[in-house]
Amino acid sequence: MTACSDIESKLTKELDPSHLEVIDESYLHNVEPGKESHVRIVVVSEQFEGLNLVKRHQLIYQQINEELEGPIHAISLHTFTDSEWKDKNETAQDSPDCLGGMKKEDS
Repeated sequence: MTACSDIESKLTKELDPSHLEVIDESYLHNVEPGKESHVRIVVVSEQFEGLNLVKRHQLIYQQINEELEGPIHAISLHTFTDSEWKDKNETAQDSPDCLGGMKKEDS
């Protein structure tokens, strides 16, 4: 299994989401082809009801700690309750463009 599929399985099991996207955005960054290092997660779950963003993120981090210690270098989290998701027209903000990281420029 890949890191993204592992994350998807864990979040599905623990959060019972009505909507879940686990997107490998590594290709947008300066990483080796095939590496899963940058992941965007959009998750809609009623378990987020009454939780602020920090608590929502902590809930996710608890489930995917193994992936965060291993292959995942960066993560973008978009967490919503069902009503928040509907208010957002069922869309999450796109990830920002990569600024290049540690890529060395030719002199």
